[in-house]
Amino acid sequence: MPADLAVIGLGHLGLPLAQAAVTAGIDTVGYDPDPRPYAELRAGRSPVEGALTASEVRRMLSGGFRPTTDAAELGRVRTAVICSPTPLGPDRAVDLTALGDAARALASRLRPHTTVLLESAVPPGTTETFLRPLLEEGSGLVAGRDFHLACSPGRLDPGNRTRTLANTPKVIGGLTPACTESAAAFYGRLTDKVVRARGPREAEMTKVLETNFRHVNIALVNEMAVLCHDLGVDFWDVIRCAETKPFGFQPFRPGPGVGGHGVPVDPGSPPHGGRTSGSPLRMVSLAQEINDRMPRYVIQRCATLLNEHGKSVRGARVLLLGVTYKPDTADQEAAPAREIATRLMDMGAQIGYHDPHVLDWRVRERPVPRADSLYEAAAAADLTVLLQQHRTYDLQGLAVKAQLLLDTRGATPAGAAHRL
Repeated sequence: MPADLAVIGLGHLGLPLAQAAVTAGIDTVGYDPDPRPYAELRAGRSPVEGALTASEVRRMLSGGFRPTTDAAELGRVRTAVICSPTPLGPDRAVDLTALGDAARALASRLRPHTTVLLESAVPPGTTETFLRPLLEEGSGLVAGRDFHLACSPGRLDPGNRTRTLANTPKVIGGLTPACTESAAAFYGRLTDKVVRARGPREAEMTKVLETNFRHVNIALVNEMAVLCHDLGVDFWDVIRCAETKPFGFQPFRPGPGVGGHGVPVDPGSPPHGGRTSGSPLRMVSLAQEINDRMPRYVIQRCATLLNEHGKSVRGARVLLLGVTYKPDTADQEAAPAREIATRLMDMGAQIGYHDPHVLDWRVRERPVPRADSLYEAAAAADLTVLLQQHRTYDLQGLAVKAQLLLDTRGATPAGAAHRL
């Protein structure tokens, strides 16, 4: 059966989009070449931990949502939105493999007058110089004449139940004005506000700016947290005071590292087509270097605290609390917990963990023991490290029970624990 919409890629971007579309009454198919998302959705479960509840998945299915691994479904839709993952590769360049596969699967079935939208996070120029040629070569159609093409980078905040697709403005940049208006007509059915960019590159760069803004500011407070600790200054109190300024300041908070799906990008060197004429973003590279150092700094603080209490890291029982990249979600994308656990294990520590949202956690493909009773585990551990402040944690009670507590999030009351 034909559908109004195909969502390509059923991950952290595609699932919420498909849910919003079904809720808006849009006949939607969800395509993913990986059979696991299909199997999980057909069984009434979310393929991405914490993205949707079982009841939300059931409502989507009862509302007509059809997950599929059959690419033939892509030739029967009016609108196709590509939400393929674009992770960083080993060389820290954006990996467009999944995006290319999705484009080729769609291109061979693309029909005239279809609107193709790109939500994946990509370097500027990707829509025009990478996606467009694949679609045109595979279909024999011309973008901007035979079909509409636009970029509207994903903006959702995983786990945030307040900011949804409906009340988060969508930035849209089309190949032509007609492409932009076609995209705006589609997203206007899902969101309260549509913001028109001048073109695809401006839309792509908007995502780069938003992501780099976050990473640069986190790097600033991470660096200041280390400096303030060395100077004996309570940086958490400094932030509390600074955020009272009603203009010119936005509070960011330090932590053990930076996770999440939005990765810092230097558009001066995109992974396709070679270096552009633009200068590299030195600030972004420096911010990434600073943020990458934070797991090692946490390890250093762990070793120092244990040493001050007459213990060595080797043989120490260390309990890690919260292994996700943000609070109150199961999303572990690029969370620093795994690197911290790996380094502690290399130093001979005995690692355990607790996370209300993660029931099974593996480091180097080996299961890490999960604490059943948080207070008992903290009392038994030589060192407890708070990596993520899930709201279910009673941090004041935890500070009383733990032998030694390192709070990397500044979430415990002043004086109740050692803070980053």
